[in-house]
Amino acid sequence: MIDFNKETEFKDFNHDGLKAHAEQCNQCELSDERTNVVFNSGNPNANLMLIGEGPGQQEDEEGIPFIGRSGQLLTKILESVDIHRDDIYIANTVKCRPPNNRTPRPKEMDTCQNYLIRQIQLVQPKIICLLGAAALKAVLGPTESISKIRGQWVTTQVNYMDDDLYIMPMFHPSYLLRHASKEKGAPKWLTWNDMKEVKAALSFYDIMSKQ
Repeated sequence: MIDFNKETEFKDFNHDGLKAHAEQCNQCELSDERTNVVFNSGNPNANLMLIGEGPGQQEDEEGIPFIGRSGQLLTKILESVDIHRDDIYIANTVKCRPPNNRTPRPKEMDTCQNYLIRQIQLVQPKIICLLGAAALKAVLGPTESISKIRGQWVTTQVNYMDDDLYIMPMFHPSYLLRHASKEKGAPKWLTWNDMKEVKAALSFYDIMSKQ
């Protein structure tokens, strides 16, 4: 598991400064062919943060994560449980598009890791959803496969709040596009139920914050 409390070289950066620094990054070969750095979308003060693996072609062209077919499906899943994209924070394990949309390599994710850690420290989410195997590996490290661990809560202590940070791995939307069945037990059905559980946890935090 990454060290969420790590004091990185970006420890004094605010969100805008961190994003500006990332936009100038050339620390790995992914920067060679990028059109745009894809840093984040959504609310930088959100209770819920989603972490995917890396930008695709459309994301690279527009500089916004999850706006292609996978992103459109993600939006539908979120809206089905009354979660709105503008209210949450979305990022990726790497900020530049891997060639031909391949999975980010470990070295590439390691290069971007301190950006991701500082993003988490700045946003201070109460819940993180890890979308797909690459995000699972980047954040939790070696663990069971995504198909075995998805839908299970993982908790860890963080410096920015007294409560534990709750982390839930889920299938990546691109995987759901390849497995379109909505039957009970199918990946789409499982993901919808996982997101319902996330929504319930978010609602609990909303209630507690109003007391």
